Amino acid sequence: MSTPSTPSLARRVGAEIIGTFWLVLAGCGTAVLAATATTTATASTQTLFVGVGYVGVALAFGLAVTTAAYGLGHISGGHFNPAVSLGLAVAGRLPWRDLPAYVVGQLVGAVLGAGVLYAVASGRSGFDAATGFATNGYGAQSPQQYGLAAVLVTEVVLTAVFVVVILGATDTPAPKGFAPLAIGLTLTVIHLVSIPVSNTSVNPARSIAPALFAGGTALGQLWVFVVAPLAGGVLAALLHRAVLAQREQPAPQRVSAES
Repeated sequence: MSTPSTPSLARRVGAEIIGTFWLVLAGCGTAVLAATATTTATASTQTLFVGVGYVGVALAFGLAVTTAAYGLGHISGGHFNPAVSLGLAVAGRLPWRDLPAYVVGQLVGAVLGAGVLYAVASGRSGFDAATGFATNGYGAQSPQQYGLAAVLVTEVVLTAVFVVVILGATDTPAPKGFAPLAIGLTLTVIHLVSIPVSNTSVNPARSIAPALFAGGTALGQLWVFVVAPLAGGVLAALLHRAVLAQREQPAPQRVSAES
């Protein structure tokens, strides 16, 4: 019986573009459009829209990566994140020659997602991308004013946890068909922990795209949300290879009856 062929690199990169587009549009879109309470008023009435808050944003990111992984993971592996792709390359799960194409595809998808979100969000009076476009930051740019050291630790550690879960959930002995669910739930918890700290990156593409539209301080602090997640991805891969990866057991030696 023939085995399915590996999808072409073009198909895999296309899947990464679409998946990262959806992740940014759904996750950052919820943060920008639906997270906070807003009031609309007419001549005779006033309507309060109650936002979904941190929990809603966390669920949006988790559900987005879950649905994208189920829909596209069989094509590209469902990375949608340069830190994940780097971690998988270090762990031996992604050929190094494919890594640049994956990262470029993820960045393209993220920028497209942020572009669509900007087009929608700018249709509301008073919208300002510099202050309300789901960018990441530290100090005064942190949702609750956490400093640089706290943000660095948070982003490195939580990205490492995320990539460890991905490597484990997609390993050969893992239960089949549940990896996207485990990955999505992990990303949800990561956001619940870290939205107050850094507005949650754990994904350089997710951070770069909104910062390009916001400019200013978001671009000035962007290095943190590129370096820290990438470091976390590498740390996770090294940990997995050293401690968690399944290793082939040597075959038992035959003992000759004549010995």
